[in-house]
Amino acid sequence: MIEVRNVTKKYGDFTAVKDLSLKVEDGSIYGLVGYNGSGKTTLLKMIAGVYRPDEGETLINGRNTFTDAASRLNMFYVPDELYFEPFSSIEKTAELYAGYYPSFSFETLTRLCGVFGLDKKAKLNSFSKGMQRQAEMILGMSALPQVLLLDESFDGLDPQMRSVMNRMLVDYVAERNCSVIISSHNLREIADICDHMALINGKSIALDCGVDDIGAERCRFRLVFDREMKAEDFAGIEVRKIKTDGKMVTLSAQGDPDTAEEKLRQMNPVLIERFPLTIEEVFLEEMEEKEYDFKEIFG
Repeated sequence: MIEVRNVTKKYGDFTAVKDLSLKVEDGSIYGLVGYNGSGKTTLLKMIAGVYRPDEGETLINGRNTFTDAASRLNMFYVPDELYFEPFSSIEKTAELYAGYYPSFSFETLTRLCGVFGLDKKAKLNSFSKGMQRQAEMILGMSALPQVLLLDESFDGLDPQMRSVMNRMLVDYVAERNCSVIISSHNLREIADICDHMALINGKSIALDCGVDDIGAERCRFRLVFDREMKAEDFAGIEVRKIKTDGKMVTLSAQGDPDTAEEKLRQMNPVLIERFPLTIEEVFLEEMEEKEYDFKEIFG
């Protein structure tokens, strides 16, 4: 199990991650979503033991990943920016990794190279970006880790190969009961594979819940009244976003949708319509900080 407890990381005067906490259970694929520069890579590097948090701690099965080297023997981190030794091959890199990872399996390596059609003796610097990502994933799986950290690891893959990687990852988690974190700025890229997702916005977690639960407590209502309404008239409802236009109101509410609808009906609208929110709409609402008037900017 992965635990992140109130971590903060600064680079000089810049705060990359602030008082962030999360937990990833065994057998879970956890999606970490956020814009570029939101702190995803910094967080993964703290979990991997590369960076020391300025505050808080990161734990694998209760052991601190920065101070306890043994906690990292069953963890594999695939960074966004890959590095391989000059003129190295998958086979040579595997020999290097096998000296560090006690569970490294050359049999698994050979089988996976066959699945992806990669020559394990070929020079990695001759591979495309997508092929290099496949190679690093193969090496990571062959280490048989209990914790797998993937930073933008589907970037550069074509749709077919991404599908193969997804199936491989799901089967691996089911077989090994391991914990996986996948970070991405692309929501749709990882939404289908994860059972749990979190959104980093403003250096901290803005939303953290099961994928199936993301839309369960969020919906949009469109209402028409026989009188003009203002935003403050809806103070008794947990409103995430609201737009009033005289007698017409559109709002998204958080919490139990049935409870929200009952409260809205008590306000005697002429018309009330309810719509579920998609994952994309929920995440866009969480990320939205400001509306821009481009007519004003370009006018």
